[in-house]
Amino acid sequence: MQKIAPCLWFNFNAEEAVHHYVGIFKQSRILHTSYYGEELPDLAGKALMIEFELEGQRFQALNGGPGFAFTQAISLSVDCVDQAEVDALWQRLCEGGAEVQCGWLKDKFGLSWQIVPHRFVEMMLAPDKAAVTRMMQAMFTMTKLDVAKLEAAFRGG
Repeated sequence: MQKIAPCLWFNFNAEEAVHHYVGIFKQSRILHTSYYGEELPDLAGKALMIEFELEGQRFQALNGGPGFAFTQAISLSVDCVDQAEVDALWQRLCEGGAEVQCGWLKDKFGLSWQIVPHRFVEMMLAPDKAAVTRMMQAMFTMTKLDVAKLEAAFRGG
């Protein structure tokens, strides 16, 4: 059991969001769903909280209503194996949402994601600060991160 799980507040579209996310990530599943009871007659029988898992990370989705909206102050960062995974996740998560900048996007539910190729992280940790600076300058011109262009900038090309 995971001790800490992010709880995501949705405007009564948590079920749609969870099914969307579970359909995108391969190792994903819905674990439990609880429902509103008669204490709120207008909502009785509708999903209240959905516990789900994406790639081993547990989350909670709360059907809380319009009281709060997502902001970019919090995002979900995905470590991608390669450009193919970046491209696939970017396409699926952008559907109905918006590209932002530097590997960030906002999905159709307003949740922010960072789609990050693992190679980017490796280059960020390199001891060659000039190469890291060139790579970062290239990254600032991108929406979706492009591994080949980042590597070319890193190498000075």
